[in-house]
Amino acid sequence: MPKSIDPMQNGLLSSLPAAEWARWRDQLEMVSLPLGKVLHESGGVQSHVYFPTTAIVSLLYMMENGSSAEIAVVGNEGVVGISLFMGGESTTNRAVVQSAGRAFRLPAAVLKEEFKRSPVLHLLLRYTQALITQMAQTAVCNRHHSLDQQLCRWLLLSLDRLQGDELIMTQELIANMLGVRREGVTESALKLQKAGLIRYSRGHITVLDRPGIEERSCECYAVVKKEYDRLLPDEMAV
Repeated sequence: MPKSIDPMQNGLLSSLPAAEWARWRDQLEMVSLPLGKVLHESGGVQSHVYFPTTAIVSLLYMMENGSSAEIAVVGNEGVVGISLFMGGESTTNRAVVQSAGRAFRLPAAVLKEEFKRSPVLHLLLRYTQALITQMAQTAVCNRHHSLDQQLCRWLLLSLDRLQGDELIMTQELIANMLGVRREGVTESALKLQKAGLIRYSRGHITVLDRPGIEERSCECYAVVKKEYDRLLPDEMAV
């Protein structure tokens, strides 16, 4: 494992007890995740689970007509592939890299065996509950709140999983994540830029005023963050 890449940047991995980590460390493989890479398709069998360190992965629900909407984001607080230890070999969502970076992956068979051990089981179940809260709140937000509020929520969730204040993301990709038209994202992004909250240029979004973004967001972001903070160890809280 390269010394320059620290798996402890992932909250779940850093929260493993020493005995569990000793078994895992030689089976973890560091991988680079480019923007747009698909980690698993809806209905496909998953061969690995992924623990992001610097990457962010979007979980998308895919419709029959090809349209999609984001149901959750996973970054350095969690793991991609919960269906493997929740009793299923496949899932109904698609996992796509939203922000390029790195992750560590673990073979599916290893995780399923490890899930039988009490410390790992309790840790992963708490994380899963937090992720389910994010999914439920996203559904409520998409139904009841304005696109401006949804965009603010999305920006905040992404920032929590990045080390800086810049996201590399085109408006077309954001529109696909939120399940809306690109024109709507353009209009909302221009409002935030005019208010001095963000700077947007050629696929780069820089957040200039995070407190301002939080003020314009709906309550959904705060609900999700509070649940992550409640359920997960301090080092995993987003």
